[in-house]
Amino acid sequence: MNLNMMQRDFRRWLTTADAGAAHRLADGGSGLDVYQNNYRVQLMGCLEATYPHLRTFVGDAAFRHAAAVHIQRNPPRAWTLDAYGAGFETTLRALFPDNPDLHELAWIEWSLATAFVARDAEPLDPARLAHVDWDRARLHFAPSLHMARLTTNAADIWSALQDGDDVPEAAMLPAPAGAIVWRRGHVARLRVLPAAEFEALQLARAEGSFGALCARLVDRLGADDGVARAGALLADWIGNELLTRVSGIRQP
Repeated sequence: MNLNMMQRDFRRWLTTADAGAAHRLADGGSGLDVYQNNYRVQLMGCLEATYPHLRTFVGDAAFRHAAAVHIQRNPPRAWTLDAYGAGFETTLRALFPDNPDLHELAWIEWSLATAFVARDAEPLDPARLAHVDWDRARLHFAPSLHMARLTTNAADIWSALQDGDDVPEAAMLPAPAGAIVWRRGHVARLRVLPAAEFEALQLARAEGSFGALCARLVDRLGADDGVARAGALLADWIGNELLTRVSGIRQP
């Protein structure tokens, strides 16, 4: 057996407990259990570190069961274990299809973790807006920004766990809301937005056109109120460091 074959068999043993691989490596697998146990313990610890509030909310037994299933189905594929938590929400959807609060709580924790390590980008300096041609302006958002619709009070659950307050029972929202996660300064933040504000942010991020945003709001609210609303949203996004650049400089 050459080194490449040995490495492939060792990976098969760690990830799937393949009996054939164990036999080739150690004539039946004697002594290999310790490596597989260490592998799984390390991945379990990674998930526990990434989803601490989810673990507290769902309980150790249910969390460890879900984590064990995830580890069995999803071996690491990135160069760093920081990325291993990706996809845990999908595992939870399969195991707990009737508990959207768990899916959304997992999304919040994963988004906060990835926003914290997202690529750096300087927030927009408002002084650079003096010469923007707003008819052609394109909005560029922070690379740390994550967006999702919430159907449950998962954000309230996360906030209570984060602050050490009494945790509310899981409940469906009267109407879906929008949630955003991003990094402001050196802190990853969570914010829940009303549906209309979330849809405006979605549009602005997807199309990048400030003119398209204004047109949509004018259609909905009328000329004066629509333009005023677009300006207020822009000011809010700048103040919260969601924007990094506005392109479309007016030519002299």
